[in-house]
Amino acid sequence: MNAAATTSSFPSLPIDKNLPEAERLRLAADVSAQHFEHLLGFLSYLDSNSTAMVRRAWQFADQAHRNQWRSSGDPYITHPIAVAGICATWKRDAQALSAALLHYAMEDCGITKDDLRQQFDETVAELVDGLTKLDKLHFNSREETQAESFRKMLLAMVGDIRVVLINLAWRTQLMHTLSDCTDATVRQHIAQETLDIFAPLANRLGVWQLKWELEDLGFRHLEPEAYRKIAKLLEERRLER
Repeated sequence: MNAAATTSSFPSLPIDKNLPEAERLRLAADVSAQHFEHLLGFLSYLDSNSTAMVRRAWQFADQAHRNQWRSSGDPYITHPIAVAGICATWKRDAQALSAALLHYAMEDCGITKDDLRQQFDETVAELVDGLTKLDKLHFNSREETQAESFRKMLLAMVGDIRVVLINLAWRTQLMHTLSDCTDATVRQHIAQETLDIFAPLANRLGVWQLKWELEDLGFRHLEPEAYRKIAKLLEERRLER
């Protein structure tokens, strides 16, 4: 199963922002639980102890992101759960899945590295710390040499390749939900960055299905009219075949 199939299998369940806060939070908790139960369906390759760690990471992240929302109206926690689902299709271990769930807990929710070390283990804390450091890198040039230098720096600064793989999963999930962003300039910047940095990075790591998926998503947002024309031609030819 590829990342697209995994992402689409987690339904968008926006909650009306005009509801009373208590009701909105109750519904958010229900949505979070539904999404996590769906995630469990991808984790049959893990043993019971590993699954228990992932569950604890979800519970911790769910509490940390309480009353945080995506622009679509979905509870924020649905995003890291979907990212963990992508990582699960690659058969990543419980520590990587936990880090995917906890990715922004440290950066956005006041959780410290020591908190994660105490609640989980040193490896999970290091993975989340590595993800937080990567988030602080910014790429501003489309020149090929600059993009290559940025990719090399990104790979060189991480001590565990799982950090890069989780980061790629986050980027993929972001691209699948990019249409929720109402700022066209931001959408184009993210799509271009995906084509310049993240698709080639997936290629370098040998995750070719992900490379093609990121290129497809990037092109879809940068050149929507051309994308639709090509998609229509491909569909017509598929029907002819």
